[in-house]
Amino acid sequence: MNMTFTKVSKLSALIAISLGATACNKTEATDAPAVDKIAEAKQFITDAESTMADLSIEINRSEWIYSNFITEDTAALSASVSEKYTGTSVKLATESAQYADLTLDPADKRKLNILRSSIVLPAPLDPAKNAELANISAQLNGLYGKGKYCFEDGRCLTQPELSAIMGESNNPEELLEVWKGWREISKPMRPLFEREVELANEGAQDLGYQNLSELWRSQYDMKPDDFSNELDRLWGQVKPLYDSLHCYVRGELNEQYGDTVAPATGAIPAHLLGNMWAQSWGNVYDQVAPQDADPGYDVTELLAKHNYDEVKMVKQAESFFTSLGFEALPDTFWERSLFVQPKDRDVVCHASAWDLDNEDDIRIKMCIQKTAEDFTVIHHELGHNFYQRAYKEQPFIFKNSANDGFHEAIGDTVALSITPNYLKQIGLLDEVPDASKDIGLLLKQALDKVAFLPFGLMIDQWRWKVFSGEITPEQYNQAWWDLREKYQGVKAPIARNESDFDPGAKYHVPGNVPYTRYFLAHILQFQFHKSLCEIAGDNGPVHRCSIYGNKEAGAKLNTMLEMGQSKPWPEALAAVTGTKEMDAKAVLDYFAPLQIWLDEQNKTANRQCGW
Repeated sequence: MNMTFTKVSKLSALIAISLGATACNKTEATDAPAVDKIAEAKQFITDAESTMADLSIEINRSEWIYSNFITEDTAALSASVSEKYTGTSVKLATESAQYADLTLDPADKRKLNILRSSIVLPAPLDPAKNAELANISAQLNGLYGKGKYCFEDGRCLTQPELSAIMGESNNPEELLEVWKGWREISKPMRPLFEREVELANEGAQDLGYQNLSELWRSQYDMKPDDFSNELDRLWGQVKPLYDSLHCYVRGELNEQYGDTVAPATGAIPAHLLGNMWAQSWGNVYDQVAPQDADPGYDVTELLAKHNYDEVKMVKQAESFFTSLGFEALPDTFWERSLFVQPKDRDVVCHASAWDLDNEDDIRIKMCIQKTAEDFTVIHHELGHNFYQRAYKEQPFIFKNSANDGFHEAIGDTVALSITPNYLKQIGLLDEVPDASKDIGLLLKQALDKVAFLPFGLMIDQWRWKVFSGEITPEQYNQAWWDLREKYQGVKAPIARNESDFDPGAKYHVPGNVPYTRYFLAHILQFQFHKSLCEIAGDNGPVHRCSIYGNKEAGAKLNTMLEMGQSKPWPEALAAVTGTKEMDAKAVLDYFAPLQIWLDEQNKTANRQCGW
C-alpha cells in the first residue's frame, strides 16, 4: 500500500513540476540560452523515464491481476491505474513537443519521439474523459474475457473451448452455430468501441496528430503514408502465393462439402477454415492434404505419446532458446506464470507474454492446450520473454523491440526451426521423413503462415479507416466484411448487419492491440530465419533448416535483441540480415516448391482462381 502511495506522490510531484515548467517556458523561452534549454530537455527526459518506469510496474501488476481474476473489483483497480498511466503518458507526450526542435544527441531525440508517438490509446487532457476512456477500455476487456456461448444442452463454453470445436469439427451446421455464437459476445461492445474511438481521437489530436490512425502509423521510423506504402509493397510481393493457396483450398473444400456449403468460386465461407476468425487454416490440413503427403507423424499425438503436460511443453520451448546460448528462465517465471485454465474463475485465456518489472520478472499467461498449435504458440510467447530480458540493460524508453513487428517475429523465427530434424533431436520423432514429404509439410506451414498474411494486414486497415472517419459507425460491420473479402477472399457464412459487431469477436480489437505487427512479423520471421540459417552454415533447403543448438546464430540474434528500441528498426534488421529493408522474398523462397505444386494442382483441376 505504501509503495503505491509513494508512486502516486512522485507522479503528482512530477506533473506539478512539469506543468509549472511549461507555463514558465511560454514567457521565458526567448530569454533562455539554448544550452539551458537543452539541459532542461535532458532533465525532462530523465524525470519522464523514471516516472514511467515506476508507473509501468504498477500498471503491469494491476493488469496481471485483472487478466487472471476478472471481477468488478479488479476491473475497477485496473481502470484506475490505467487512467493514471495513460494520463501521465499523455501529459509527458504533450510536454515533450516543446523540445522537438532542439539540437539534441540522437539518443535523446529518439526518446522524445518515442514518448510522443508510442501511446496506443491516448486519452484527452480532460481528466473526466481520461477516466471515461479507462473505464471503457476495462469494460471491453471484461466483455471479451468473460465471453461464453451456451448451447441448448446447457454447455457454456469459453473461447478456447469453442475454438477447439472450430478446429476439430467437420460438421458445417455445428461450425456455423459456434461461429455465430461467439459473435454474440461482441454485440454489446459496439457503443463502447464507438465512444472509445471518439475519445482516443481527441487524445491523438491533443498530441498534434490528425487522428489515431496517423499516430499508430507514426511509430515505424518513417512517415505514416510511407509506412502504408511499405505495407502495400510487401503485400504485393506475397499476394501471388496467397492467391494460389486460396484457389487450392477453396477447390478442396468444395469437393468435400459441395456447392451449397462451399462454393467453387468467389469468397470462402469463414466458418469452414478451421479457425474462429479464419485467420490461419492449419486445422483443415487433413481435409486438403495431398495424397501420400502424410509425413508419418502428428505433433499433437507425439506430445501425448511422450507424456508432455503443459509445463513440459514450456520447458521444451525454453530449451530451444538455451540451446542458442541464452540463459535459462528465472525461477519466478515458473512460480508466477499461468499455464492452465483455472476452473474456479474467469481469466483472459488469450496467450500473452509479460515483463512486470522491466528486469527479470518475466511470465507467460495462456490456457495451454496440449496440441501442436500451442506447442508453437509457446515458442512464440517465450520469444517475447527472451527479447524482454535481452534489452533489460537499455534505458526504460528503449526497453522495447526495434518495431512491434520484431517482437512478434522472434518466437516465430525460432518456431520455423520446429522441423522434423529438430523433433528427432529432442526425442519426439524417431525418423526424419524423406524429401518426398516436403510438400505436405510446406502446405501445413502455408495454411498457418501464408493464409494469415491478409488477415494480419486487414484488421488495422479497418481500424485506421475507422480512426480517420473514412468508415463511420453506421458502416462498422459492412466495412469489416468488405475488407475481409478484398484481402482474404473470405466472407461471412450468414447475413450480417449493423446490429452485429464482428470485429469485437477478435481479442485485439476490444483489447486495443495494434495488429499490423503480426503482418510484419510474418514477413520478418522468414527473413530472419533465412539469414540465421546462412549464419549457421546450413546450405540446404531453407524450409528444412533448424538453428537449434547453433550458438553462432544465437549470438547474432542476441546482438539484435539487446539493442531494444535504441536504434531505428532498419539498423536492428541489418544486425541479423545485413540489409536495412524488409523483404518478402524470403517467404517466396521458403515456399517455392509448394507454389509450383499448387499452381500445377489448380491447373490440372481447371480451377477458376480469384474471387
